[in-house]
Amino acid sequence: MLDILYQDDIMIAVNKPSGLLVHRSMIDRHETEFAMQLVRDQIGQRVYPVHRLDRPTSGVLLMALSSESARLISAIIEARKVDKTYLAIVRGHLVGNGIIDYPLAEKPDKIADRHMSKAPEAKEAVTAYQSLATSTIDVEINRYPQSRFSLIQLQPVHGRKHQIRRHLAHLRHPIIADVNYGDNKYNRYFRQQISNSRLALHAHKIELPHPVNGEMVKIKAPLDQSFKNMLEHVNIHIEGDRYE
Repeated sequence: MLDILYQDDIMIAVNKPSGLLVHRSMIDRHETEFAMQLVRDQIGQRVYPVHRLDRPTSGVLLMALSSESARLISAIIEARKVDKTYLAIVRGHLVGNGIIDYPLAEKPDKIADRHMSKAPEAKEAVTAYQSLATSTIDVEINRYPQSRFSLIQLQPVHGRKHQIRRHLAHLRHPIIADVNYGDNKYNRYFRQQISNSRLALHAHKIELPHPVNGEMVKIKAPLDQSFKNMLEHVNIHIEGDRYE
């Protein structure tokens, strides 16, 4: 069963584990479990997707409980009235805060977009970030006798595919265990050191006006044990229950 973070007559939010697909995919046709199916079976009614998380990303996954609710929530998202906050562990010391303003072109899918004749144009993509903690461990991973890490909080303004992952790679601070945009030597090290290592990206919080009454709804997803293990391994400690 998935951890239900919020539920009313309009929408439901769950804490999606890393590794779980949101819905069926042409690429992963062999998979038999999907978040939408699990939630449907868990609450006994159909659910409708209003946003998605990459398979390796954990955290808040919001779904509507009717097609009309999905339309209302999608309109709120398209109007950019939804604030999404992510946490990521990245390579190197990324300090302070800033804005990543770097347009991104949709990367065609090898299967679904195989008949595409023209490459997509780059679209506006902006992500705000804030450094929460940095650390250095006495382990040689790539040339240097020590290795550096940062815990970063991110708020994407746009929702381009893999936006946060590609933006952090653009800054040369890729997310740990990112097999698409990360550092292969760091990825190999974490696979060897932590049995349940995964993409170190977590959708921690969503805030949006309720589609019916307009009141602000704040939904948080606690960090899972695998993310905590990765933080502990790089010697980053978070205070109290800040991310519970």
